[in-house]
Amino acid sequence: MILRPLLAAAFLAAAPVAADIRIKDLVEFDGVRGNDLVGYGLVVGLPGTGDGIRNSPFTEEALSNLLERLGVNVTGEQFRPKNVAAVLVTAELPPFARAGRRIDVSVSAIGDASSLRGGTLIMTPLNAADGGIYAVAQGPVLAGGVQVEGDAASITRGVPTGGTIPDGARIEREIDFDLAQIEDLRLALRDPDFTTASRIAAAINRSLGGRVARMQDSGTVVIDSAQIQVAGAAETIARIENLLVDSAQKARVVIDQRSGTVVLGDEVRISRVAVAQGDLTLRVREAPVVSQPSPFGEGETVVVPRTDVAIDEEVGEGFAILPETVSLANLVEGLNALGVSTRQMIDILAAVKAAGALHAEFVLQ
Repeated sequence: MILRPLLAAAFLAAAPVAADIRIKDLVEFDGVRGNDLVGYGLVVGLPGTGDGIRNSPFTEEALSNLLERLGVNVTGEQFRPKNVAAVLVTAELPPFARAGRRIDVSVSAIGDASSLRGGTLIMTPLNAADGGIYAVAQGPVLAGGVQVEGDAASITRGVPTGGTIPDGARIEREIDFDLAQIEDLRLALRDPDFTTASRIAAAINRSLGGRVARMQDSGTVVIDSAQIQVAGAAETIARIENLLVDSAQKARVVIDQRSGTVVLGDEVRISRVAVAQGDLTLRVREAPVVSQPSPFGEGETVVVPRTDVAIDEEVGEGFAILPETVSLANLVEGLNALGVSTRQMIDILAAVKAAGALHAEFVLQ
């Protein structure tokens, strides 16, 4: 396979222009974060698709306790519903969420229930890492997927044992955090990088005036307490979070071999290297011949094996010589134009990396 003609045109493409990104999309502000919540509950009203009580004793115990709190006594022999499922309920408590606000929750079966479609979550307390109850969830479950079964076969599409409840939980307790009391405002980069951190500090200084921001390390930018005392932390965040910064990310190539997915960044570069690629096909064909004696002659009938073996190799016209500082995006564009499959592209990229010509972090999944 010759790569030169189409790749040459691809190499002349202009280099991609870096896009400016808002600071709020690059960093996390110290203290401005959510908190994870989890709870154990029951989904009722299922059309016979709930937990088998004898196979999930925790479901029976939880339902018995619930009914006893409601003033209903049940016995083990009389208590075998198939319309109840034990679930874990998860949610995220947003930063600065106030009591009375509603948040979304996710519901997942933990027993042998086959589907949560049509069920309703009964009042479930949601706890944080400190053990306190911060929200209470309840409502009809929106379960995805579908399951159809018969006497001898069944088929499932999606995940019917998991679902969501939009606005399914009400916040009952607030997180004690006062943004106005902090002295130094720290910005934590989601992807630490010295260049990006320096550019963020420079953009903040240009906007606020003076040297109020400084880079502490590759992952942290600190705004001095003097600026916070003058304008306040909330007002300072509002002024800087929409500032645009040219983000500098590490060159990286990510390859998922299971799905054949290739993801690459604009900063990936390739040194001068020669590339050739061809297909090898091995063909084996059996054509046995039957040999038998003439009529009224002596002898016996035998089968004489005959095998035809051939190797077909697609021979390219030569090597493709890639010039200096060619971007990987140009290379992939050229390979795509030539009809190279994703699997072949992965092999070519791995070979270029092994040759020391691919200058990027190579991540295989």
